[in-house]
Amino acid sequence: MKKILLLTIPLFLFSISANAQDSVQIEKNTLDNQMTNAFDKSNSYQEYKVIKKTQLATLKRNILDSVSTLERKITGLESEIKNQNTEIDSLTQNLKQTQENLAASKEKEDGIELFGILTSKATYNTIMWSIIGILLLISGFLFYRFLNSHKITKAAQLKMAEIEIELEDNRRNSLEREQKLRRKLQDEINKNRKV
Repeated sequence: MKKILLLTIPLFLFSISANAQDSVQIEKNTLDNQMTNAFDKSNSYQEYKVIKKTQLATLKRNILDSVSTLERKITGLESEIKNQNTEIDSLTQNLKQTQENLAASKEKEDGIELFGILTSKATYNTIMWSIIGILLLISGFLFYRFLNSHKITKAAQLKMAEIEIELEDNRRNSLEREQKLRRKLQDEINKNRKV
């Protein structure tokens, strides 16, 4: 029991001293606090303050440590800023390319390729309907000309048929006249031979 007591008492005292140090260290040991502490603990000589060299060296070391820590932080932050700027530039470039691709896609979607040239749908519709309208006009004109020439051809065929009938009548009439004349001539020849 004595052994246990001897072992627990030093442990208990050690834990109390550790707690006391923790409570002292909980108070922030900033540069401002250290300077204030060094100023408070210094002696005054006339209008000057006398600070111990050890306190001054400790303060200097702490200041240099703080400065180097801040410089490392600054370097890290500058590196991070540079990386972020690079990433922003990359994203900006990607955004620009995406917007260009989107504009090209919209242009292709809103347009139709005609004879290898990309035209808008409205222009394409105008061109197509104009071509269809012109073709309809030409077809109508050609149909009119066909009907007109068909009428003229029918009329000409009708006239030709009439003329052929007339010609046939004239031929028949002239053949009959000629036959009559030949008969008369033959009769006359025959009369003249008899006489």
